[in-house]
Amino acid sequence: MKNTFITILLALLLVACTSKPDKTLVNITTPYGDIVVRLYDSTAKHKENFIRLATAGYFNGTLFHRVIGKFMIQGGDPTSRNAEAGVLLGDGDTNYTIPFEYVPSYLHKRGAFAAARENDDKNPLKASSASQFYIVQGKVFTNDELDAVELKVERRTKQYIMMDLLNKEGRQEELTAFRLMADRRDTASMRKVIEKYRDAVDAQYMRTKPFKITDEQRRVYTTLGGTPHLDGAYTVFGEVVSGMEIVDQIAAMKTDTNDRPINDIPITIRILKK
Repeated sequence: MKNTFITILLALLLVACTSKPDKTLVNITTPYGDIVVRLYDSTAKHKENFIRLATAGYFNGTLFHRVIGKFMIQGGDPTSRNAEAGVLLGDGDTNYTIPFEYVPSYLHKRGAFAAARENDDKNPLKASSASQFYIVQGKVFTNDELDAVELKVERRTKQYIMMDLLNKEGRQEELTAFRLMADRRDTASMRKVIEKYRDAVDAQYMRTKPFKITDEQRRVYTTLGGTPHLDGAYTVFGEVVSGMEIVDQIAAMKTDTNDRPINDIPITIRILKK
């Protein structure tokens, strides 16, 4: 009995020694205070890239250039550094991307730290921008609202499937018209096109593992809050451990029609601990 207890104790100690918590901390300095982010070890490519850029001073002097209340604040565009007032930002980046690193347990909860990227029609593999990132502010949802999110994601996914189908079949005129409908948010006309190709679109949609919000995700989004419609579509590679009040303050800033804050919000990023 004694030997059994010792064996169990040694096993527990071994697990404790091998299960190392994520230790990389990043400090984002803003005019309103500091935001501290912990980077996840399981998304190693994103973590290592971010550390490399931050250590090189790549982010220093750039702006939080896109701010949407109850959604997120976005930064990391190198062209935002010393950008003139009112200029549309968000197209700047490095000359490379980071492969999608999806970890199902990393949700877009309040405080999630994630990589921005181009849309699925241009970027079906969901590769991340190497420099642009966002911090989730989000909101608290009801279960009815989460049901509506599931439906919204289904429609958005079928939209991209439709565009891919038209492109592969060489139906460029229909594709151009469909993209114009999407730009205008003409959902009625879009539904008519999708209905025309319904069987093919539905078959492909079922192969993509349809988006569903689990019970655990619902618990998070109905209590802590976040942006559930982004789950599975963007790489979450860290979370805020202090300074969410600064995120809230920035998210409340007045912005122009391009969601750029009227008053610039420059940042400096440094690694606190690796």
